[in-house]
Amino acid sequence: MENGLLGKGPLKCTFGAGQGFSWKFGWSGRVNAAPEPVPAGFDWDMWLGPAPWKPYTAHRAGTSFRGYWDYDSGGLGDMAQHYLDPLQYLLCKDETSPVKIDYKGPKQHPEAVGRFDRIILTYDDGTEVSLDGDETLKGEPLLRGANGLCVYPKAKGGKTLRLKDANGWWPEEKVLAKLKELPKPAPQQTDFIDSCKNRKTFALNESNGFRSCTMFNLGIVAERLGRGFEFDPVTLRAKNDPAADRFLYQSMRSPWDREMWG
Repeated sequence: MENGLLGKGPLKCTFGAGQGFSWKFGWSGRVNAAPEPVPAGFDWDMWLGPAPWKPYTAHRAGTSFRGYWDYDSGGLGDMAQHYLDPLQYLLCKDETSPVKIDYKGPKQHPEAVGRFDRIILTYDDGTEVSLDGDETLKGEPLLRGANGLCVYPKAKGGKTLRLKDANGWWPEEKVLAKLKELPKPAPQQTDFIDSCKNRKTFALNESNGFRSCTMFNLGIVAERLGRGFEFDPVTLRAKNDPAADRFLYQSMRSPWDREMWG
């Protein structure tokens, strides 16, 4: 990516079951569940934190909390950080965010998370990241280059990702030889203790972590809206879209809506 092997123009990236990434649609909340007694010794109010107050149910409080919009966003919120943070680095997008988000899928319940068919995140250079939920992009490569070169998942027993161009598949020997001749990426600071002692920026830091979270939170907002919207990666606001902004900057209930000291 950094050396332009796939071309200098915009890229197309696809993430879904066909590329080896499951969105775990089994995480879904329960609608109209009957309130249950709060277990002894469990501070339900503190567990809810800044989220809206709701009656206690074991399904909300267990690991299935992921299925409720108040706390998470199903498989997308559960897995996207693991999938999209490395992709963001590979795309050299650690300093920015998508500018356009498109959504295709069913209307979401206001409380319980459902599934999506497709979420497309587009950067200002035209690079597209498609989150494939309905598996209609199962045969697409992980990365489709501007010069026609495509990257597919590693073959069983293979040593690296597979490459394919207009002339067909590259033999693995050719892939390995090509990668060997390219300059390696700059070394990263991966020793956290040394990072703290010597005030060096750690590879996985709060800045690129924020951009990674923003990347899939934009998808979450589109899913909840049931439509796409545009985003300004500098001001961190939706463009002329108050409804999207309300999901981006959700209100917190008291006393979490103000700073607390002591």
